[in-house]
Order: sequence, then structure tokens, then C-alpha cells
Amino acid sequence: MEGMGEGTIVLASQQTGGRGRLGRTWLSSPDSSVLLSIILRPEVSQLPQLNMVAGLAIAQSIEKATGLSSVLKWPNDVLLNGKKVCGILMENLFEGSKLVAAIVGIGLNVRLDTLRFASISATATSLSQEVGREISPWEMLPFLLRELEQSYRALQCGRSIAIYEEWLARVETLGKMVRLKSGDTLEEGYAESINVDGSIMLRRSDGSLIRVVTGE
Repeated sequence: MEGMGEGTIVLASQQTGGRGRLGRTWLSSPDSSVLLSIILRPEVSQLPQLNMVAGLAIAQSIEKATGLSSVLKWPNDVLLNGKKVCGILMENLFEGSKLVAAIVGIGLNVRLDTLRFASISATATSLSQEVGREISPWEMLPFLLRELEQSYRALQCGRSIAIYEEWLARVETLGKMVRLKSGDTLEEGYAESINVDGSIMLRRSDGSLIRVVTGE
């Protein structure tokens, strides 16, 4: 990351080895998606809200560009009509205890024909499919970058609680019975609340309350 200033963006028109969370593959076809990684250098204390910054910016950019209303699925997905339209991949680089950079990876299906991919056809969608007209990734990109910059600047200005509250209002996971896999552990219960650091509080059937930091 040396020589790369904060805000450096790497764009791809297609990924042949795209990665999702938990080692999954991210599928794309040429010029069908916004595929980017952005290098940021936040304070370590701001890392828990960085995922919220990205999720909120994506949801707001979709709404402003298309009029579609999306929701957020804990911890890293953006949904339209119950199907995944965007994923977020966070990677933090440390040298010892020093944070060198945070890399925010975003894959947004703009005009991806999800029916071409059997593994995701039932669970994924694209903006073009949902809005009923052809949308170009390059048409979508300025909206996304504008919202990312505004949300990140708000975080830098100390508005982490406001970001958390705005993000939380869009999370559809709360108030549902869910099954969460964290590492090799599978938990089932009621999604009772989500903390400021992004961890979720799950109420088990026996009444006990557990905190899950990450999972699916």
C-alpha cells in the first residue's frame, strides 16, 4: 500500500478470481457490475463503523440513482426484494499494532444477468433486473463514489453514532429468528439488537443472550 494515498480506487470491468466473504467466489461478467476496492486510512477506533459507512452509502446511492429501496442484511450484504444485489468485503492491514490501511471491496450487480449463473440465480439480482431498464456500471459509479465520500467524511468528523443509527434503520435482520454460522459454530435464535461495533446480540431459545461479532 506504499505510495497509495487515501481514497485510491482500483476498478475492474470484470473479475476472473473475484472473492466474496468467507472464501466464496464473486461472479461477474464483462462490464456488468461495479467492482472496486478503495484504500482508506481511518483510525483504528473507526474500523467498526467502516462497514456501516459502505453499506449505508451503497443503499443511498441505489435509491438516488434508481429510486429503488434496498435493505441491509447483517453483516455485509445489500438486498433488493429479498435478493442480494451487492456485497462488501473488508480487509484491514496491520504492521504490528499499527493500522496501515483498510481496504473496502464492493461488488454491485448493475446489469449482471444472474440467470446465467445457476449457483446464484435464485438468491441474487441486479439493478437493471429490478428497475426494468438497462443501467450501466459507469452510470451508477458517480452516485456510489459521492455517497461513499460523504459517509466517510461524516465518520472522520466524529458522526459515528449518527452513521450507526442510519445504518441500523436499514438492517432487515433485526427482530427475526435467524441461524448464524460463526467459524465452526452454528447458533440459532432471535436477533435482538446490533451494537455500535456491528456485533449482533442473539437470544437463544433457552433465554441466554450471546454476542456474535461476525458470521453469516
